Amino acid sequence: MGTAVDADRVAEAAHRVMREHDPRAVPIPEFLGACFDAGLSWVHFPEGFGGLGVSRGMQAVADRILQGAGGPVPLGLNPMGYGMAAPTIREHAQTDDVRRELLRPLATTEHIWCQLFSEPGAGSDVAGLATSAVRDGDTWVINGQKVWTSLAHRARWGLLLARSDPDAPKHKGLTYFVVDMHGPGVETRPLRQMTGHAEFNEVYFNDARIPDTHRLGGVGDGWRVAMTTLMNERSALGASGSRRGAGTIADAVNLWSSRPERQTAVLRDRLTSLWLRAEAQRLTSERSRASATVGGPGPEGSIGKLVGAELNQHIYEFCMDFLGPEGLLYGGYGAGDGDPDDHRGPIQQRFLRSRANTIEGGTSEVMRNILGERVLGLPGDLRADAGMAWKEIPRG
Repeated sequence: MGTAVDADRVAEAAHRVMREHDPRAVPIPEFLGACFDAGLSWVHFPEGFGGLGVSRGMQAVADRILQGAGGPVPLGLNPMGYGMAAPTIREHAQTDDVRRELLRPLATTEHIWCQLFSEPGAGSDVAGLATSAVRDGDTWVINGQKVWTSLAHRARWGLLLARSDPDAPKHKGLTYFVVDMHGPGVETRPLRQMTGHAEFNEVYFNDARIPDTHRLGGVGDGWRVAMTTLMNERSALGASGSRRGAGTIADAVNLWSSRPERQTAVLRDRLTSLWLRAEAQRLTSERSRASATVGGPGPEGSIGKLVGAELNQHIYEFCMDFLGPEGLLYGGYGAGDGDPDDHRGPIQQRFLRSRANTIEGGTSEVMRNILGERVLGLPGDLRADAGMAWKEIPRG
């Protein structure tokens, strides 16, 4: 738990940033750079690396001041960077020089990040991946394919999990890297989805090289490092806004207010129920943040991801029902329509995009398994390949 002294310290730093860098008057990278230098990007990080060394729960104090005065929501600008890459780099980078190299441009959003875990033959079973990492002196040679990589087309850096030892069991033979997405041997191909946009990508590695200094964690210790990424990802995806009525429920409320002629008692009951569920999630998230420590989130973070993903879908299903025939009017399927990186768009687009919520970041089925086994202590699934060398596991 944070102390009153910590809260005052964080608040003072936030107010100082606001006085010296008005977010409504300066470029976003300058404002976020000032936040990093003041230790407000991740207040639980060490001083000098975007933090103040205080409780994770104190982040809410900074966010209320900075965002309440018009500051941007960094997680929305660089989701894989803020939510996943930063905590992984902080915990597992080999040197402080690497942390300094990567963290500040990540925090300013000058460097966008992506995550390279899923493969065509290893989606929910991440540990079954086949992309290879072969050491060659002080570098690693990478070959393979990743898929469903959000923002790879914009990313400067990527979090890469690859197989360095095919003779080891699948969870043991993995090594984790930071890869230059603009480097030789890295090719990104967009995947157009049902929204009409190409937010996801395929990424191919053909003798791409990564310096050993950009290895995170030990050789063969990639699965443990990946758990840092995944726990933070699910915590970030499941987090609710700190303001009552914010987030996706605001879309439904605003839509309701804009069309009084469509309002009925039945639809009002549905909207009220959704608002109450969203508020319950927000308060649960606030309580979790307030009680958080300097350490990383645990498997309980899967609760917020599971609930939030399914709630988002229910909210946008309500919106489409409320729109009626108007919900069919969506023009975002043309190859040149709109900004391909604008994932908010009209309600119809948000409805289509929400179908991915229960898949990305771990499917709802995976979340339920995690909660059952690691939170509730229920017996685990039978795993027939436990202890087998990865190269001996049958693959279709």
